[in-house]
Amino acid sequence: MEHDELKKYIHDVPDFPKPGIVFKDIAPLLASAKARTAAVDLLLKEVENLKIDTVVGIESRGFLLGTLLADRLGAKFVMVRKPGKLPGDLERMPYQLEYGYDTLEIQEHAIAKGEKVLIHDDVLATGGTVSAAADLVEKVGGEVVALNFLMELSFLNGRKKIKSHKVLPLIKF
Repeated sequence: MEHDELKKYIHDVPDFPKPGIVFKDIAPLLASAKARTAAVDLLLKEVENLKIDTVVGIESRGFLLGTLLADRLGAKFVMVRKPGKLPGDLERMPYQLEYGYDTLEIQEHAIAKGEKVLIHDDVLATGGTVSAAADLVEKVGGEVVALNFLMELSFLNGRKKIKSHKVLPLIKF
């Protein structure tokens, strides 16, 4: 299955979660073993020549394929979450949303100094969330080698916030 064939497994949901937004629903892709396996295979092909010790998944849809990528890479998996969802000593990173602010957290000792990290999320939109996640990984001592995504919403120009990193989207809209 090719990159563009996977697009038929991503459905547009107009006016969700609020009017004017077209949500990209990946549930059909996740429901299809064939499409899900093809997506993971293609995501892995993009990073096959990189040394990766850790895959970081961004809450929550980044966990879905991120754990599968980590399994196939023989790497550990680390979660980056919204506040109040991780135990222990945490590092925090606030970031700006279109309207307001939010925060991401990571367990302080989840990544050893110098570990090579692949950050995975389902979608690159405005770039704020993944930029904050990359800052968190670097704050705890990891080295971000690439950012990979199931899809990129190119019209939102998210790459501008993360131009210092290798960006590897599977599908572009």
